Amino acid sequence: MARWKAVLIVLIGAGGFGFTPVFVKSAFIEGYNLAQVVGAQMMLAFVILWIIAAIRQVKRQQVTRKQVVKLMVAGSLNGSTGIFYYGAMAYLPSSVAIIMLFQFVWIGVLYEWILDKRKPTPITLVSVVLTLIGVSFAANLTMDRFEALSTIGLLLGLAAAFSYAGFIYVSGRVVSHVDPFLRSPIMISGAAVLVLCVFPPTFLWTDAATSSLWLFALGAAIFGAVLPPLFMAIGVPHISSGVATVLGSAELPVAILMAAIVLHEPMLPFQWVGIALIMLAICLKDAIDLWSRKRAQLR
Repeated sequence: MARWKAVLIVLIGAGGFGFTPVFVKSAFIEGYNLAQVVGAQMMLAFVILWIIAAIRQVKRQQVTRKQVVKLMVAGSLNGSTGIFYYGAMAYLPSSVAIIMLFQFVWIGVLYEWILDKRKPTPITLVSVVLTLIGVSFAANLTMDRFEALSTIGLLLGLAAAFSYAGFIYVSGRVVSHVDPFLRSPIMISGAAVLVLCVFPPTFLWTDAATSSLWLFALGAAIFGAVLPPLFMAIGVPHISSGVATVLGSAELPVAILMAAIVLHEPMLPFQWVGIALIMLAICLKDAIDLWSRKRAQLR
């Protein structure tokens, strides 16, 4: 796969994740709780991804039980991200939950440094700094506002960041030779198992089973648990996890724009500046990497 296609696919997957807060917050406003939202989301994602695999008639490749277990464990990071992230939204404003999740940008670079012994390049560090500054502007976060926030919510948001960075890291490494349309259903199976163990689906025997919960969960499933892992599984193996981490920042502009359009949250001028900084960081990182590779090929 051409690298630019891989970059585009990862960007689309990350951008899709930005739609999730709208559905989750709307579900909370309607009175549904974390267990119901994340449980219904993972059930629907499980069904959707396996249906896609069946429609595409994905052949069962030489995938051993050990590899299936590895994929399910890797996929469980997607489930834990949902639990922590949506849990943070129950305690924090959406914009703050997003900024806590976005700590995955530097955490992902840290993972690559520690686990791969790959020291971040100066341009990577510049991209990370630009991204974090942009996140602060885009989320309209001030120190006074930060100090008044729920400690539990902040910790859940930080846990979501570590989990999401881990998910991006393993997406391009665990059994990467398997067809993404088979890898993704197996990985979401791991996420579903984790979520349903933490939150047994008792809501299936309540009125919620026939309510609007499933509409909110369907949106959260498609944009939070189907498109991101599927597109990450397709694109990340063709780029480094460090680049994938920076590209994952595309989620925030989408989330902020959706909050303004759907939830009618006000957008201040400096929030647009923040979005511009994030997009600059994404473009700068990929452009420099592309230039470096072409220069190396000419030598």
